[in-house]
Amino acid sequence: MLKNGLDVERQTAMQVAELMAAAARTAPKGCGIDNLEVRLVDGKEKDALGEEMRRMGRESSVDFFVRDGYNVDTAIVVLLLGARISPIFCPNCGFCGYKDCEENIDHNGICMFNVVDLGIALGSAASVAAAHKIDNRILFSAGKAVLNLGYFPKDVTIAYGIPLSISSKSPFFDREGICKVED
Repeated sequence: MLKNGLDVERQTAMQVAELMAAAARTAPKGCGIDNLEVRLVDGKEKDALGEEMRRMGRESSVDFFVRDGYNVDTAIVVLLLGARISPIFCPNCGFCGYKDCEENIDHNGICMFNVVDLGIALGSAASVAAAHKIDNRILFSAGKAVLNLGYFPKDVTIAYGIPLSISSKSPFFDREGICKVED
């Protein structure tokens, strides 16, 4: 059997993305409460993500959204991780800045456990990519665009994306050359 290297790279990136999804799901969660949503995006949905990122960057004159949109274009697949904001009612916490979870809810606050759990899941997923020598980068910009595109349920209000690439040079390193907003 003779396999094309590009096909092998695509298959490998998809397998690693699936392992990353598993690592994110099994990452520790505060009080064992899982508010995480996980998606993989490739093909036309990935293309739409890159375009939405560039649109957002041009519209708001935020250069790194445009740059990151081009980075998503070069990726094989993007792992998307999002969190539902739902206070976990941990007694005597207050990390959200409110007296308790009831006050947080009354003020539409953000439970810090949800945010920290998402961060731990992102780190766990990125470590899987690194262990398999797959180029990756955690992108806030991809998360914002994903929320605009509706790739998650409406109750997911914080998201990030991790594009994966297999190439001779990581597209997620030395990115200054593609950082200016297009006219």
